Amino acid sequence: MNDPGGARVAVYIDFDNIVISRYDQVHGRGQFQRDRARGFDRSDRPADPDIADRLRRATVDVGAVLDFASSFGTLVLTRAYADWSAPVNAGYRGQLVSRAVDLVQLFPTAAYAKNGADIRLAVDAVEDMFRLPDLTHMVIVAGDSDYIALAQRCRRLGRYVVGVGVAGSTSRSLAAACDELVTYDALPGITFTDATRQDAESAAGRQPEPERSGSPVSARGSRRTRRASTAEIGETDLDSEDPQELATRLLERALRLGQEKDDADWLHSSAVKSQMKRMDPSFSERALGFRSFSDFVKSREAIAELDETNPGRLVRLNPAAAAH
Repeated sequence: MNDPGGARVAVYIDFDNIVISRYDQVHGRGQFQRDRARGFDRSDRPADPDIADRLRRATVDVGAVLDFASSFGTLVLTRAYADWSAPVNAGYRGQLVSRAVDLVQLFPTAAYAKNGADIRLAVDAVEDMFRLPDLTHMVIVAGDSDYIALAQRCRRLGRYVVGVGVAGSTSRSLAAACDELVTYDALPGITFTDATRQDAESAAGRQPEPERSGSPVSARGSRRTRRASTAEIGETDLDSEDPQELATRLLERALRLGQEKDDADWLHSSAVKSQMKRMDPSFSERALGFRSFSDFVKSREAIAELDETNPGRLVRLNPAAAAH
């Protein structure tokens, strides 16, 4: 894993875009609007259990997106744009707030408007580049062609532009305007469950314009090892979880990110620890009862292998764990 040094990253999420695109990817083009999923509230007594299940299957793993963004450097600014009064978006507030994401409230003029964030996001991004000249990376989480001009402007101003979009809903032109574009499904930690994959395949059969094999995908995605997403709609009480288990999952995510980013099995332990701290600044091996990071890694032999013969101490994902 390369040491990003002074890399400083800003993340802009068109949240409506991603939520709608993911739902339509899994259940069929236009299905979000037909199901009236925006206003669906699972707490209502007469709530349709079928719609609730569809929303669950199309859940967006916010943590995976932010973890990926943090692999480029320190996240100094993260914003998500949406109408947070809509129940489908409100269910994610716990995840976003726990990751220190600034929630920008929008009031769309149309009931199912998916482009309400475009202008506001673009204006904020350009303003931030002039206000914070030390920003080095701009991560735009959206697939609309409306963001082409923003991506081009960011590159002209010397920033490295990363796009993240949902397969089948991401513009080819946007891919050309970015330095790098990755599909949501190719992010470490994201995969379809068997049931969700079946839904998506059925949805593709209903769509008049199914995704073409040439749709833009990051080169890293073709060989990416994936595991099941653990995100759920609704708030998660992280304080109630076992700190040791949280640290184990954090180590695994950091190793997967490092191996995909550098296309290497063995990584410098210092770089892995730095990545873990970027993903979770509260991480401390001493707080978990270990004298050193090496001792912490050794205690996770089911997840990681440590090579202390090298002066720099190398660590890699356990091949058995990598297969899952």
